[in-house]
Formats: sequence, C-alpha cells, structure tokens
Amino acid sequence: MDTAPNASVDPPIPTNGILQDSKGWDGKLRVDRKAVITNAEILSDPEYSDEDAPPVEQIVADEDLLEDYEPDSDDIDLVHCRISSIPALHLERFNNVQKLCLRQNQISHVELPSNLGPTLHEIDLYDNLISHIKGLEGLIHLSNLDLSFNKIKHIKNVDHLKELRDIYFVQNKIQKIEGLDGLAKLRNLELAANRIREIENLDTLTGLEELWLGKNKITELKNISHLGNLKILSIQSNRLTKISGLSALTNLEELYISHNALTEISGLERNTNLRVLDISNNQITHLANLESQNHLEELWASSNLIISFEEVERELADKKELNTVYFEMNPLQLKNPTLYRNKIRLALPRIQQIDAST
Repeated sequence: MDTAPNASVDPPIPTNGILQDSKGWDGKLRVDRKAVITNAEILSDPEYSDEDAPPVEQIVADEDLLEDYEPDSDDIDLVHCRISSIPALHLERFNNVQKLCLRQNQISHVELPSNLGPTLHEIDLYDNLISHIKGLEGLIHLSNLDLSFNKIKHIKNVDHLKELRDIYFVQNKIQKIEGLDGLAKLRNLELAANRIREIENLDTLTGLEELWLGKNKITELKNISHLGNLKILSIQSNRLTKISGLSALTNLEELYISHNALTEISGLERNTNLRVLDISNNQITHLANLESQNHLEELWASSNLIISFEEVERELADKKELNTVYFEMNPLQLKNPTLYRNKIRLALPRIQQIDAST
C-alpha cells in the first residue's frame, strides 16, 4: 500500500554522523554475546589438559637419534634430546629392547609400538610433560616404571602391569593413592612431593618393602599395619604430630620422619629392627623411648630442642651398633659449640661420626 503524499514520516536524525530514528535506533540488530565454557576447570587450573583430547601434532625430527643403535640393542638411552614424539623415533625397528630411557625430554603422550611389549622391562620417562598415564597396555613384562617430574594428577592404567616391582611418581600433582590394586609383586612405591593427604588403598600391596611419601600433606600414619614386609618408610616433610600406627611393622629398618611437628619419640617399642632413625627438624625436647632399639646404627636428630648431654649418654650409650649421630642445631650444640663434639665423644665413645664429620 502506497503512503499518502502528505503523510507525516519522521526523518532520520543524524547523531555523530550515524542516522538514527526518533527512538535512537540505527537499524542494526544487536545480540548480547555470552561465552559458554564447557570445561570450567580450565579457569582454576592453568595446566588443565583433557584426557580424551587428540594429541598435539608433532613435528618430525630432521635427524635419526637412533642411527647408531644396532637392531638387537637391549638398552636405548636418549636423555635431554628435546624429543616430543615417541613415534618419530621409529622404535618398531628394535625387537630386543629391555630398557628404554627418555628422561628430560618434551614428551606429553606415551605411544609405544606393540613389538616392545614382550621384551621391555624398564621405562624411564622422568621429567617430561605427561599429564595422563596411557599407552602402557601391552607392556606385560614391565618391572620398573618411572614417571617422576611430570604433570600427572591421577594414578590410572597401571594395575594390569602385574610384574611391576618399582614405581616412581615423584613430583607430580597426585592427590590420592589409588589404582594400584593387584600389584602383588610391587616392592618399591615412590610418591614423594605430591599433594597426598591420606595414606590409603595399599591393602593389596602386601609385598611392599619401601614406601616413600615425603613432602606431602599427610597428618596421620594409618592404613599401613598390613605392610608386614616394609623395611623403609619415608614420611618426611608432612604434617605429623606424633609417631603411631607402626607397631605391626616389625621388619622396619629405616624410618625417615624429619621435618614434621613431632614433640616426642614414641610408638617405636615393637620396631626392634630399626637401623636408621631420622627425627631431624622437629620439636623434640627429650631423647626417650629408645630402649628397644638395640640395632640402631644411625640417629639423625639435628634441629630439635634437645639440651642434655646426660640424656644422650643415658639413652644411647648401650647401643653397641650405633656409629653415627647428628645433634647439630640443638641447644646442646648451640650453647657450647666449642665443647660439643668432645662431650658427645665422652658420652658415646663408640661413635665414628658426629654430624657431617668422621
């Protein structure tokens, strides 16, 4: 329908050079832009990575790092070679590899050819960029696995490796001990420098001989009484306030419990096979409760609050196997550093080493 010649129509009003009608509309449709984040955890974790994301495209190396290796080589060692892609190494040409060391590289995904499965016993991926444990499915004879100094948050996909004897997960981002069920042959478990708050899920690891949990956030020694074969326990730099839960560990030979919040020595009455006891950097005021430690060889007690030479003699003079003691940075050393060593020698004439000096 045509508009009448004399109809009144508001002309556009120019504003800053832009034509607008009487209501200020310039004729453009505007929609509010709102970003939708599907993985909100990205905002709180700068190193977030999606476990199911496809691998980043790798640039093929312009040289063959393995050209000098014979086809029947059993030990391949490529440390600090800037490797980012395992497939680029073409390991399928080697049929007798027993030990593979790829330390200090830039590997983010473990991708191994299937022909390594029947022969590979050790794989060392220390200090790389690995976030998720994958690619170990066919390594049925693997006995030693080192994934220390990576970016791993969860222990997964290793419980099928029934021949494992040594696992190293040092300096990762692991918050929970898990995924180790059924590894009956495991002898050494290294979980130091992670974010673990509780000792748990070790029920099936009855053959374990060494457990390393230093530099975590553990507040209580528990859930380890079934580890009757344990010989070494390292629980340094945690948040312990007392020694407890060790009475069933009668085979324990070395206990490292420095850098905690202990105020006394206790709970070791049944650990009669202890050879090394490290209680340094705590708040212990008295040497006590060591009567049953007749096999003690080394006592590390630096940086505590011990003040009495008489107490040192009373508690340790009968330890016939004791050869090394550390008492530096205690009041008994700080108050009289000149006479300190001579007094220790008089109290413990069998001692061969005092602090760092023999």
